[in-house]
Parts: sequence; C-alpha cells; structure tokens
Amino acid sequence: MTRFSVISTLVVIAFFCLFFTVFQGDGISLFATDGCSAFPDGTLEQKSLWAHCCITHDISYWKGGTYEERLAADQLLEQCVARAGEPEIAQLMLAGVRVGGSPYFPTSYRWGYGWSYPRGYKALSEDENEQVQHSLQSLELLVKNILLQLKQ
Repeated sequence: MTRFSVISTLVVIAFFCLFFTVFQGDGISLFATDGCSAFPDGTLEQKSLWAHCCITHDISYWKGGTYEERLAADQLLEQCVARAGEPEIAQLMLAGVRVGGSPYFPTSYRWGYGWSYPRGYKALSEDENEQVQHSLQSLELLVKNILLQLKQ
C-alpha cells in the first residue's frame, strides 16, 4: 500500500473512533482524535506536516488534568509545530488552543474530553491514570496490528 493509503486508513479509523466513542461506565472513553481540530494538519505542499503534533496534543487533551498540565501540553504543541519549521503557525495554534480548548466548553476537543462533561481542571486519581494507561496500551496494540496488516 502507498503511504497515502496508510494515512487515509488511519484517518478513517480516527474519525470512526471520534464519532462512535464507546464509554466504559463512568471511566474514560476510548481515545479519539480528529488531527488538528478545525485547523489544517499541514501546509498545502505538506498536508500532514504537523499532524503528529496535534495527535500528541490530543492525547493530553483527551486525558485532561490540571490547568498547569494543559498549559504544558499547549506549549509542547507550539514547540512541536515550530520544530516542523512553522514558528508563526505555532504561535497561531497556541493562541487558538488557549482560547478554544477550555474544559468548560461542551466541545469534542475540550480539555479532558475523554471524561464525562463537565470535568473542569482536575488532577487524575491513581485509578484514572490506570484507565488512561490501559486505554493507550490497547490503542498501541490496535495501531501495531493495523500497520502489520497494511504491510501484507
């Protein structure tokens, strides 16, 4: 398969997860990402140039936590996009996530979107951290299996 086909398949899976998220009781939902949420994943020439930055950022937003953890996640997004060669875009994205990513907005991309709304800023308990780790390990296995299937 071509690289475009692999990326397209992963995008379809991500959108499927986004729109058909299954909740595990009162726990965290399955991880879902839409890439850079209402913002391009890259330039016209390199369409997914900073998509990996947004997906990493989405993991932090999905699990949520304290205000300080959100600030650190947003700063890491800015640094990642700047390292991709787009410092001006990085600053624009930082401003966007600082304004639009509040845990108090009922959006699919708010801080802590993996938990029931409203959660606000709240440190994860030991049990919640275990749920996050278990969910991420399951996601890692799923992605590895998909990649193995695509190689065949």
